[in-house]
Amino acid sequence: MHVGENDPQRDTLHRDLGERHIRLMALGACIGVGLFLGSAKAIQMAGPAIMLSYILGGLAILVIMRALGEMAVHNPVAGSFSRYAQDYLGPLAGFLTGWNYWFLWLVTCVAEITAVAIYMGIWFPEVPHWIWALAALVSMSAVNLIAVRAFGEFEFWFALIKIVTIIAMVVAGAGMIVFGFGNEGVATGISNLWSHGGFMPNGFQGVLMSLQMVMFAYLGVEMIGLTAGEAKNPQKTIPHAIGSVFWRILLFYVGALFVIMSIYPWNEIGTQGSPFVMTFERMGIKTAAGIINFVVITAALSSCNGGIFSTGRMLYSLAQQGQAPRAFAVTKQGVPRRALLVSAAALLLGVLLNYLVPEKVFVWVTSIATFGAIWTWAMILLAQLRFRRGLSPAERERLSFRMWLYPVSSYAAMAFLVLVVGLMAYFPDTRIALYVGPAFLALLVVLYHVFKPGQGNTVAHTPSPHVAS
Repeated sequence: MHVGENDPQRDTLHRDLGERHIRLMALGACIGVGLFLGSAKAIQMAGPAIMLSYILGGLAILVIMRALGEMAVHNPVAGSFSRYAQDYLGPLAGFLTGWNYWFLWLVTCVAEITAVAIYMGIWFPEVPHWIWALAALVSMSAVNLIAVRAFGEFEFWFALIKIVTIIAMVVAGAGMIVFGFGNEGVATGISNLWSHGGFMPNGFQGVLMSLQMVMFAYLGVEMIGLTAGEAKNPQKTIPHAIGSVFWRILLFYVGALFVIMSIYPWNEIGTQGSPFVMTFERMGIKTAAGIINFVVITAALSSCNGGIFSTGRMLYSLAQQGQAPRAFAVTKQGVPRRALLVSAAALLLGVLLNYLVPEKVFVWVTSIATFGAIWTWAMILLAQLRFRRGLSPAERERLSFRMWLYPVSSYAAMAFLVLVVGLMAYFPDTRIALYVGPAFLALLVVLYHVFKPGQGNTVAHTPSPHVAS
């Protein structure tokens, strides 16, 4: 049955996400499991110069988020970049972007749910992993099904745990460097950044090699755009959240890695477990492993929570545009429950598959997700370029939030994304993403031309009262 905008069965998304929710979600989106456990591998690739990799990637993300913010403040809608790709690049671009983003978060959530099971297994080795994976999936799905405010509250506290942990590590680590606390006869200081083969021990090639891992760490930051349709005051909260992305990256990634590599020679990091565990243990905290295990579990749950939110909203937006079954455009009490349940069911299958394949597939999963993220970021930049070109001079002047150095910055960020894809093709471990990613996009193109979605059957969209005229 067609669900139109006046249908009593059709509810709308509620604007129940406050400024503190979106600010902390923006912070939490920048901090994933990769920072706590995956940073050691990236350090081995680039040495202390890994900080340059995060800065380069952070600058590209800053431009991408600025492009997204320009469109989201002007027209805050659910589905965000998929909707903008639909409006400014055409129905096929919107279809590919929406379904690609849905798929990449399914893949990412499979990895995160499995991570929760693995880390809970450290504390409860007698409990089968699949129970913890199922518990993580059910609990995070339930949170998303209740109300968007419940999602916002959980994400607020999950993000706060990660942020407090990193700030505590940075502050205490700085104290160790300056005052020598906990050195125990080991040379600690910023000289460690250049005393073991130089600042760039593996040359600039090491920096390039690490970029693919760095960009995976940033996956999820674009989720801020998806909150625009449910933010109480998107004209205020979205610019504030996006405007501080780069400074958060400097503090949480570059700052944390600066402290870690000043305390330990870079070539020793990763030989004794997580660098965060090593640093807390050096401070005399005997339960460091347990603390970091708890934080990593919350980080994985946070990513899973945000991933289920993203897949549900994207499926809802696709249904609104007639590019997914129209039943998914129905909401109840402001929540697209059918879309969420379908995503959760698909995730259940993904968890099962994850247990049936070798461990190496975890690397493949992150690579595939990175390819999906790069496609999303590229579509954001292309949509923003087309959006700006379509405005009259007077409309451009009225933009309250705009891209810096337009259009040079957009083209520079696009060139950076092309570089990362080239690097993924160069290295064998990540090359699988360039088989799976384009193959999935090709399948979507075939499905689009076979079913011709969105042609004459789009669910009517009720404009937001916040949308600029």
